[in-house]
Amino acid sequence: MMRPWERLLTVAFKALFRRTLQRGLRGVWVRGALPGQACVLAGNHHSWWDGYLLPVLFWGAGRPFRIVVGERRLREFAFFRHLDTVSASKPRDALAALKRGEVLIVFPEGELCPPGPLGELSRGVVWFAEQALVPVVPVASRVVLRGHEYPEAYLVFGAPIEPDLKLLREQLEQMLAGLDDQIRNAPPEEPLPGFELWLAGRRSTHERMAAWGAALGKLIALAERKGAS
Repeated sequence: MMRPWERLLTVAFKALFRRTLQRGLRGVWVRGALPGQACVLAGNHHSWWDGYLLPVLFWGAGRPFRIVVGERRLREFAFFRHLDTVSASKPRDALAALKRGEVLIVFPEGELCPPGPLGELSRGVVWFAEQALVPVVPVASRVVLRGHEYPEAYLVFGAPIEPDLKLLREQLEQMLAGLDDQIRNAPPEEPLPGFELWLAGRRSTHERMAAWGAALGKLIALAERKGAS
């Protein structure tokens, strides 16, 4: 059972994670559905934002989960232990979370990779699913700077698949290729088609100025009508 100060710390850092997304991104867009039952959620790790995006989405939806974090990172940031994490060095804790019906979030590339092709995947991601008798759900994500002042995050949740590393790679590569193709070809100032805005962030300066300009235009038009009468 968590002590009062631990609960308070947890609430504070959850709010901080959400606030960080809202202040640093223009928004978070999603296609597909968050898993509603126990599974291993496997995603690419090509952005610093990855460790924030999925937890904030799951907290917002009220879905139980655990995210696998390296022990070194947990030693560096001790408060992470209060944020629905499980140490990569404690696989039994991860399996226990799956057996409780929680989603286990894993980045099978193991470390942050440059945006682009998928890196080598660790077999541990399918081992968890095999041991707990649950499916693997691929999730592809990109955080990109397009036609606005702040980056945009896009996540695609795939359908559950059997625990097979080759199949997982194929699915993730296909999802990332499709997402990258949309990013290249969609109008840069419009959200990608087929995605739903799950978390609104910061508007660009020119968007805010456009709203002020529209209001000013109405005032000028009103003043001109009064002057002509």
